[in-house]
Amino acid sequence: MSPSSNGSDVDLSGRVALVTGGTRGIGRAIAARLRAASAEVLVCGRSAPPDLPDGIAFHQADVREPQQAADLVTATVQRFGRLDLAVNNAGGSPVAPAATASPNLATAVVRLNLLAPFFVAQAANAVMREQDGGGHIINIGSVSALRPAPGTAMYAAAKAGLEVLTQALAAEWAPAVRVNCVTAGLVRTDENAEHYGDEQALEAVAATIPLGRMATPDDIAGACLLLCSPLAAYITGANLLVDGGGQHPTWVSAAR
Repeated sequence: MSPSSNGSDVDLSGRVALVTGGTRGIGRAIAARLRAASAEVLVCGRSAPPDLPDGIAFHQADVREPQQAADLVTATVQRFGRLDLAVNNAGGSPVAPAATASPNLATAVVRLNLLAPFFVAQAANAVMREQDGGGHIINIGSVSALRPAPGTAMYAAAKAGLEVLTQALAAEWAPAVRVNCVTAGLVRTDENAEHYGDEQALEAVAATIPLGRMATPDDIAGACLLLCSPLAAYITGANLLVDGGGQHPTWVSAAR
């Protein structure tokens, strides 16, 4: 791969990428960024989106189901002939107090945020390690794994597991397949209101971040592109924290 003149600083010509949950939000931004770098890109979701950026293919799949995750990888290879990058982006959780969260909800959250990435990674690894050049798997994590997340306890636990899973898979599958994690901080998307509140609340949240704003989906996409570049060829088992500096220590505000 070499520097590109197509608007991206990375040239992924001849590479094939799969992005789960790539029809909206962070996943859509990742897919668009990879496509702008000249990769062939396929995204999946449980339902077909009304539109997608030009040149991006879609396959309907529920990656919580092992067979559908495997079929998704097979469909990607059948369409493009190989698979170089798999981005496990699909995830999320409704807000639910731990004291009253149902067993079904807890199970569903873990299946989506921890088991589904494993199912996709397992199928992707089987393809990547047999092809010339190997491959790269990126798991999209969350800062909820690193600090208390009231209202999303099972999501936080699953994302913490995803970070450990990343390290384990990187050790097992090297050198043919690299596995890394991009841990996203607070990202401004269309679903923010459920977690943070109205515009005034979002501005208050942004003020707690050293860089003064919440991340955009494209900030996370840029981190993924960095890990795909030749500069990251020796990076595996890593957790790239993309959180704008985290949050100002609470004692600073208290002291003031």
